[in-house]
Amino acid sequence: MEIKHLRSFVTLAEELHFGRAAQRLSIVQPALSMQIKMLEEELGVRLFERNRHSVTLTEVGAIFLPEARATLYQSAHAADVARACGRGEIGRVRLGFVSSVLPELLPSLIRALHTRFPRIELELKDMPGPDQASALKNGQLDFGLMRLPAAIPGIQTREVLQETFIVALPGDHPLVACDTLPPTALAQLPVFILARRYAPGFYDELMQSLARHGAQLQIATELGEFTTMLALVSAGLGVGLLPANAGRALPANVISRPLELGSYRATTGLAWTDLNSAVKTTVFSLIDELLPMASLRDKS
Repeated sequence: MEIKHLRSFVTLAEELHFGRAAQRLSIVQPALSMQIKMLEEELGVRLFERNRHSVTLTEVGAIFLPEARATLYQSAHAADVARACGRGEIGRVRLGFVSSVLPELLPSLIRALHTRFPRIELELKDMPGPDQASALKNGQLDFGLMRLPAAIPGIQTREVLQETFIVALPGDHPLVACDTLPPTALAQLPVFILARRYAPGFYDELMQSLARHGAQLQIATELGEFTTMLALVSAGLGVGLLPANAGRALPANVISRPLELGSYRATTGLAWTDLNSAVKTTVFSLIDELLPMASLRDKS
C-alpha cells in the first residue's frame, strides 16, 4: 500500500469531487482515478460510490478514512523525526558534571537546551573528574564538565568556568570578622580540602598557589564532596577551602570569606572524546555559544 494512494484517498474523501481532489494533489484527474482504483483492488473493497453526478464514501470507505489519516500522520511524523535526527535536534546526550557548575552554568545550559531543542534529552550524572574521564573513554558519557587541568590522552577539554576560592568558616570563628583572608591566616587551623584523587590537576595547582603565598596548611581531611566538607565545617570541626561556586549554598552556621590567591583561579572545562553524531555537535555548539570563555581557550 503506497502512501501516495492513501493521500489520494483521503483527499478525495474530503473533497468528494475528482476534479478538486486532483487539483489539490497537483495531478491530473485520470491519474487520481487510477490511484483510487489500484487502492481498491489492493484492499479488495470499494471505497467510493461514484456516478456522473456525485462521489460518496461507501461504509467501508468511511471506516477506513480515520485509519488512513492516522497512517499518513504517522508517516509524516516518522519523516520529521528522521530529518530532525539528521539535523541534531533529537537524541540523548549524557553529561557528567562537578558541583561548581550547579548554581549557574548547568541550569543555563538546561534552560537553553529545553527552549531551543526540546526533543534532546539531557541525562545528567554527578561524578568526579577521573570517573568522567573513564566514562568518556568507555562511551558511557558524551560530555563532561570537570575540573582542569586534566591532561588525559584521548580526551579534549575546553575551559568554560573560572572561580576564585573561598574559606568556609563556622559561624562563631574569629576569622569571620575579616573581609578577606590571606592564605597565611589558615596556618595551624584544621583545613578540609578536595582529595587529590578526585581532581589531581586541581589539587596540585591549588597546593602550588598556596605555597607561593607562604601558606603551610594543616590538612585535617581530604574529602570527595564539598557538601560533606561544609557539613563538617558546620559542625565546627575545621574550615573548608573550596571554589566560590561550590559554596554558593552554605548550610546553617557556615559563613564564607574570600581567599586571597592573586590571579589564581579554579578552572572547570568541558571534556569530550569526539563529535561523531549530529546531536553531540548541536549540544557542543550550544555550549560554545552560551559560554563566552569556551571560545577563548582551547586545549587538547
